Amino acid sequence: MQATAYTYDSETRSGQVLLDDGTPVAFDAAAFDAGGLRLLRPGQRVRVETAGEGEALRITLVTLQTF
Repeated sequence: MQATAYTYDSETRSGQVLLDDGTPVAFDAAAFDAGGLRLLRPGQRVRVETAGEGEALRITLVTLQTF
């Protein structure tokens, strides 16, 4: 699934992405670290993997979107 980086805190390695429908979804350090990224800037397109649905939706991986 694709999303846009919305917030990112480099100290906690966590933040939020906006799904293409505008829904904000938080990610934690484990999801950030799983993608092997070193930095994330707001506005960057990212690829995310998720688990759960609705209120239980969580991000398990954040990585850069490549074509």
